[in-house]
Amino acid sequence: MTGPAIGDVAPAFSAVTHLGEQITLESFRGRYLVLYFYMKAFSPSCLQQARVFRDNHEDLRALGADVVGVSIDPPERQCAFAQKTGVTFPLIADTDRNISELYGAARLWLPIDRRITFLIDPDGIVRFRFQHQFQISGHLDNVVGTLRELVEKVPATRQIFTPKTS
Repeated sequence: MTGPAIGDVAPAFSAVTHLGEQITLESFRGRYLVLYFYMKAFSPSCLQQARVFRDNHEDLRALGADVVGVSIDPPERQCAFAQKTGVTFPLIADTDRNISELYGAARLWLPIDRRITFLIDPDGIVRFRFQHQFQISGHLDNVVGTLRELVEKVPATRQIFTPKTS
């Protein structure tokens, strides 16, 4: 498994969200970004993971962070997954696996991503990398706790990214 290490510049990406909007890593410059990779839409653990991020999304935004979810599921599956889970943050259908490979989330022989979350600072530097395959709530606790510590040192300054709704 490769991908960026703590302290590395986060790999640039460009993608279309489940809402049909183009986003890039640069879209989040000036704010923290919680970039999380999940294995497969509609699997029980990924439903739970999406709901945990959904239920804590406002707290993360209050700390100056935006959230983006990524999996290799096709766009129509991402749309249905977003609708079922009620997430209000962007989901990316990384069907060509480019983003997953850049971040070390792609599995060599399996058609699913690893469960990895990156916390990227307002300058685009990877500050933390969390990998919990089974501890979903502990995963979020680590993200929130680390984000709180970072915000005390470097507060985010830019407006919150708000995707357009159709």
